[in-house]
Amino acid sequence: MARGVDVVPVVRDPGRFAAAGLPFAPLQADLGDASALAAALADATRIASAAHARHAAAIIAAAPVQARLVLMGSTRRFTRWPDEHGGGVIAGEAALLGSGREGVILHPTMIYGAEGEDNVRRLAALMRRLPMLPLPGGGRNLVQPIHQDDVTACLVAALEHPWRGPEAMVIAGPEPVTYAAFLRAIARAAGLPPPRILPVPAWALMAASPLTRLPGLPRIRPAEIRRLLEDKDFPADAMRAVLGVMPISLEVGLAR
Repeated sequence: MARGVDVVPVVRDPGRFAAAGLPFAPLQADLGDASALAAALADATRIASAAHARHAAAIIAAAPVQARLVLMGSTRRFTRWPDEHGGGVIAGEAALLGSGREGVILHPTMIYGAEGEDNVRRLAALMRRLPMLPLPGGGRNLVQPIHQDDVTACLVAALEHPWRGPEAMVIAGPEPVTYAAFLRAIARAAGLPPPRILPVPAWALMAASPLTRLPGLPRIRPAEIRRLLEDKDFPADAMRAVLGVMPISLEVGLAR
């Protein structure tokens, strides 16, 4: 709106959207209803989708052929242990790249800073409750979180970029840090003492993960523990060069 762009939200639940108090008149469509979706997108020139990438094929099929597409994926598509989420991202990327349409699918790393996100906030809650944090390998593996403000900036820039066919692009924070350093940074921002980290084999943590179902503890799933064993560092060169977005530092993002 600040850039003078006419925005038309397409939502599944107008009641929930109205409760957000945003100054838009939305259209209603469900991603499972091809005709309603095509009607909602009929005169669109640029389409940004915040739906899961597994719906990319449906959006591409419903979108006008001249519309520029910006889809949201995830770096989960690069995991060594693809699950339903990662498989849906891989399928969404394939749908866009095989379509020949103008646009991009953005693959963000771990997103933090959004209202209601459960990455940083859940870890802060965990550190408030536990005197010691058990981590596979002591938290040596790498992460590269990206702040929600940077994700939004990338999405807006991608809508304005003159794509020549379909592309896929990773968007990430400025530099990787170890998971242990990530936890220490969260603790500092939350005004907590530095966490005491206990190296524990991943198999033992996965076996104990059902204990996190107890009241008062944030839920930790075995698949999340396993993913801590792989480095999640990615170059952000294309994000800077093509979209012109310089990601903020982890310290700045956590302060926000």
